[in-house]
Amino acid sequence: MVQQCAEAQETMGAEGRVRLVMESALTARDRVGVQDFVLLENFTSEAAFIENLRRRFKENLIYTYIGSVLVSVNPYKDLEIYSKQHMQRYRGVSFYEISPHIYAVSDNTYRAMRTERRDQCILISGESGAGKTEASKKILLYYAVVTCTANDHMASLGDRLLQSTPVLEAFGNAKTLRNDNSSRFGKYMDVQFDFKGAPVGGHILNYLLEKSRVVHQNHGERNFHIFYQLLQGGDDELLTRLHLERSPQKYHYLVKGNCPRVSSINDKKDWKAVTKALPVIGFAEEEVQELLNVIGSVLHLGNIQFGEGQDGETDITTETQMHYLSKLLGVDGSALRDALTHKKLIAKGEEMISPLNFEQAGSARDALAKAVYGRTFTWLVEKINKSLALQDEVCHSSKGLIGLLDIYGFEVLQHNSFEQFCINYCNEKLQQLFIELTLKSEQEEYETEGIAWETVQYFDNKIICDLIEEKHKGIISILDDECLRPGEACDISFLEKLEDTLGGHAHFVTHKLANGKTRRVMSREEFRLLHYAGEVNYNVSGFLDKNNDMLNRNLKEVMCQSNNQILSQCFRREEVTDQKRPEMAAIQFKNSLNKLMEILMSKEPSYVRCIKPNDGKTSGRFDEVLVRHQVKYLGLMENLRVRRAGFAYRRRFEAFLQRYKPLCPETWPNWNGVLADGVSTLVKHLGYKPEEYKLGRSKIFIRFPKTLFATEDALEAKKPAVALTLQTSWRGYRERAKYKRIRNAVIVIQSAWRGTRARRRAKRRREAGDLIRRFIKGFIYRHQEYCPENDYFLDHVRFSFLKNLRKTLPKSVLDKSWPTPPPSVTEASEHLWRLNMKNMVLKFCKRIQPEWRKQLEQKVVASEIFKEQKESYAQSVAKLFLGSRLESEQINLKAVQTLGNEKVQYGALVTKYDRRGFKPRPRQLLLTSSFAALVDRTKVKQRIDYMTLRSISVSSRSDGIFVLHIPNEDNKQKGDVVLQCEHVIEVVTKIVMMAGKVNHVNISPGSITFAVARGKEGIIDFIGGPELKVAKGKKGHLLVTAPPLCNT
Repeated sequence: MVQQCAEAQETMGAEGRVRLVMESALTARDRVGVQDFVLLENFTSEAAFIENLRRRFKENLIYTYIGSVLVSVNPYKDLEIYSKQHMQRYRGVSFYEISPHIYAVSDNTYRAMRTERRDQCILISGESGAGKTEASKKILLYYAVVTCTANDHMASLGDRLLQSTPVLEAFGNAKTLRNDNSSRFGKYMDVQFDFKGAPVGGHILNYLLEKSRVVHQNHGERNFHIFYQLLQGGDDELLTRLHLERSPQKYHYLVKGNCPRVSSINDKKDWKAVTKALPVIGFAEEEVQELLNVIGSVLHLGNIQFGEGQDGETDITTETQMHYLSKLLGVDGSALRDALTHKKLIAKGEEMISPLNFEQAGSARDALAKAVYGRTFTWLVEKINKSLALQDEVCHSSKGLIGLLDIYGFEVLQHNSFEQFCINYCNEKLQQLFIELTLKSEQEEYETEGIAWETVQYFDNKIICDLIEEKHKGIISILDDECLRPGEACDISFLEKLEDTLGGHAHFVTHKLANGKTRRVMSREEFRLLHYAGEVNYNVSGFLDKNNDMLNRNLKEVMCQSNNQILSQCFRREEVTDQKRPEMAAIQFKNSLNKLMEILMSKEPSYVRCIKPNDGKTSGRFDEVLVRHQVKYLGLMENLRVRRAGFAYRRRFEAFLQRYKPLCPETWPNWNGVLADGVSTLVKHLGYKPEEYKLGRSKIFIRFPKTLFATEDALEAKKPAVALTLQTSWRGYRERAKYKRIRNAVIVIQSAWRGTRARRRAKRRREAGDLIRRFIKGFIYRHQEYCPENDYFLDHVRFSFLKNLRKTLPKSVLDKSWPTPPPSVTEASEHLWRLNMKNMVLKFCKRIQPEWRKQLEQKVVASEIFKEQKESYAQSVAKLFLGSRLESEQINLKAVQTLGNEKVQYGALVTKYDRRGFKPRPRQLLLTSSFAALVDRTKVKQRIDYMTLRSISVSSRSDGIFVLHIPNEDNKQKGDVVLQCEHVIEVVTKIVMMAGKVNHVNISPGSITFAVARGKEGIIDFIGGPELKVAKGKKGHLLVTAPPLCNT
């Protein structure tokens, strides 16, 4: 139900849009003409009719109505008006409230079938090349796309309906002088629908296939498409199997028109479409092969050649072609040879064989080709019908039919023969039906609306139909009698009998019966019929042969023996055994046409009249002479005159009132009363005269187009004021609606925000209460192990400590500050302190320069030795250790040369005290990489190798005394060396680092013992005093007085 409502809304929306498009055409009538010929003011003028067609054609408006009849002009180009959007646009919209279109006719017919529960039909007619086939395709496409549901069966049926078209076109269409894709047969298709309106089946009837085209084509024309498609599109393997070559010039039946290729036709592409379509419509692979065998056999049959012997007998001279032919037909070769060259006769129960002369043999060959192709085409249509037939499971649901008649239009060629006679006879019958049904429809509408019917004068072509089909007196009966007459019957004798029987008929003329003026334009072999659409001369040559269209009995017997399954169904054995003479072609066509009339009379018809604008198939060119010729032959002026005999325009009350209500203050903006009263009020306000209109039960009828145009012009003039009123009302409504929407939105937003804010506040309070309770509980259990009662508190404490630590981390290695950690993170705090200190040291070390690195290394060694051991260490920390305390100029060059290759790395001024008497002597202490040397001016007094240095002794006081202890075993050494230097810490650090004796420094707080000579020792005593003093003491000791240092 929801889907139906949605579809209805969509339909109403589409209808509204389309109605605007349609009605605007009335106001644009000066540029594009009227879209319904009924609205032509001068409806009796053929020139006005054609001018309206021309205007619309120039604007690419190819469709125009004559009431319910659609006139279509072939544009010879693609127009963007057939998309699915266009289909939906026309779906379910009222016929007269939409711009003319083939989809409008399709949809109106479909809706009438569903709502009125009556079968419908669409009659499409027109000249060859006018677009009949394309129109039928568009109608089928509309039903396949719009009405097919998602059901698999429905979708498959839609495909079969569409795919049947390229197959029928391949076998039934050909290139003619007027049309590159001319249908050479009439086609009536029934599409069956179920109670839901979905197509469930179909059935096709075919009429009067032009079989003569198989064996003969006029210059510039071609045979049926399938022959060229097979040769151009078939693969090499297929052509080899059929013993065919690609060139059409190799085949007698394809060269007579001298037109093997056409620029507008792609035979390869069309072949692919046919081969793709055949499986879709139910052809098995074996059936396709046998069907192609038949097509190939027709080509080979055309290449059968005959020769005459000395005795006048006829023989076949093309043995190879004969072999191929019998193989493809599936018949015995010798029997077929005899049948093509001999004739079997039965007289008084006796069977006789008579040889055929050269001309008769050729005729027998052509007759067989036409029979094979014609019957195969009939079989093809029946096969398609089986594919489209109702399935068992849906038979019970068939509720409606829509017939589609695509049949040849009235034909007047330079040379008109039997085919044109049958075609024009068909059009006479259709015109008779059309006039009768149109008048009947008009009369029924008038009676339904309660309006008096006025008798319409029109040309009744029943007299012409009777002239052709009347029993014993009609042309068809005379033709049939002449074909059956014993003796030598010929076309001229047939013409003479026509003159004898129909000589006084007003619509029949021959050269013998005509006046002098007419005789000059007629040959002696022609007769003229005065059709409803004009005069046509028919040449009687070939009438009897084409009407007979009979196949020799022995040829039928051979074909009945065929093992080709298609041909075995086309040629029944009953034909040979049945002694009854088959009906002539004209009688068959007459009977099938009468059945078609019965079918059409049982249905509600719709009409599509197709017109081609020029003979050159050129887009944009409008040939008025050619169009006038077709307008006449299609009977469009007669149709318009019948339609305009009463009222030109009619509309339902609601549609008329809805459109024109702005023109009357009493009906604007809305009429709330009875619709008929509203329309009556409106037309009185507009000043309609009584003779200009009539009010029916549900419609208003307007007699003259000028009355409607005056009303339309008044509406056009009123539109600015109406538009202003509508704009004002709409703007007010829009702003009020906008204000209400904003106000409601604000209220909703405010309510939602207040609720959200209150919920957030309540949530925060609830969470804060829970937090406080957990915090207090954790504080109470803070000294216990980590547990659910104190986890939050302890986590908070840890987090707070880490957060505070992040802000107060020491920035330097000298900064020893560190926050006191809570008990739960003591261990972690220690780890963090070490990691931080290590990190700062690494950063510091990376930043220092190489020279400062060496300085620090020396300071570290000094710290390890003297820190908290010697009083003067604290003062030395801040002082830098120099690379040397002596300038290079202070060291004597000779002393340097005495040192050899060793480079002086450090030098300092020292005071050396003798071992005996302790007499001070100034010296230079020079350090190299391997030894230390004491130098007195230019002379090296003593050399001390680092390897022999046992240790170094210093006091713990602030003096500068240090002793270098040397082994006494070395005769070169005279004992330990007692030295004094102002930079004792620097000098001792340098010596021990160069000598690698860091752990061999002794710091004595009271005295130092040193070796004076071998076996003798000396003592240095250290005491405190006011000033630094070194002198020999009472006991022969060296007494050193060192003042105390003030550490600040």
